[in-house]
Amino acid sequence: MPTIECDPDRAAERLESAGLEIREGNTPHEQWRAERDGAVAVAYDDKVLIQGANPSRLALLLKDGGGRAHVYFDGACRGNPGPAAIGWLLVSSDGVIAEGNDRIGETTNNDAEYQALIQALEAADDYGLEEVDIRGDSQLIVKQVRGEWDTNEPTLRERRIRVRQLLEGFERWSLEHVPREINSRADELATDAFNE
Repeated sequence: MPTIECDPDRAAERLESAGLEIREGNTPHEQWRAERDGAVAVAYDDKVLIQGANPSRLALLLKDGGGRAHVYFDGACRGNPGPAAIGWLLVSSDGVIAEGNDRIGETTNNDAEYQALIQALEAADDYGLEEVDIRGDSQLIVKQVRGEWDTNEPTLRERRIRVRQLLEGFERWSLEHVPREINSRADELATDAFNE
């Protein structure tokens, strides 16, 4: 449950500019509340407390971001198609900025990989990163996004388009295929989502 020391008025402005609705608090001690992706931010005098599912995406909107980071992503599927989960993390020179995981229902492994990449890039955008070096162990996703391979399957084509739209928001980006052992934390996060 992240707690962010900040000016609640400034935090509310940042959330509103990201398209979130700021609502009145539930108690006299709460200044306001906002929700996103199953998480709730509650503002007090000099801090914002974030609780619920997927708190890192909401927390990233309130942190002073910017700069450059490595983005790792992985999708996992039990059966193909079958139950699927994703994991992702953002790592700067100071360490892990944020990480997340989620079960995403029934889908294919390739679709899970794309959904992991999309969530990771959305988180990088939330944090205000200007440059991202993306790493994943799916050669198919890497080559399709870079335009080296065609994307014939309609769902994957839509996901590829969304990834390319997100990439346009960064000043610089790179995307590389890496062995599974280099992507192990993203893989662990996806596996953890299955076990939660």
